[in-house]
Amino acid sequence: MYLSSVSNRMNQIMKVLTIIATIFIPLTFISGVYGMNFRYIPEINWRWDYFVILGFMLAVSTVMLSYFRKKKRI
Repeated sequence: MYLSSVSNRMNQIMKVLTIIATIFIPLTFISGVYGMNFRYIPEINWRWDYFVILGFMLAVSTVMLSYFRKKKRI
């Protein structure tokens, strides 16, 4: 009985950690692409580029979090 309860708790913890990793993977990719020192990135000359990318990253994480909440994963 004890081992079963420990296993269930570990499964809950692993589910939360997986969701956190799933949310951060696209954010890491976006920041990695815009962190490269390319000369010809089209958005590099925009005045509000930094804030647009931050807003996009916030939107991606918010949509993913709301999706997981809707599916009752969290």
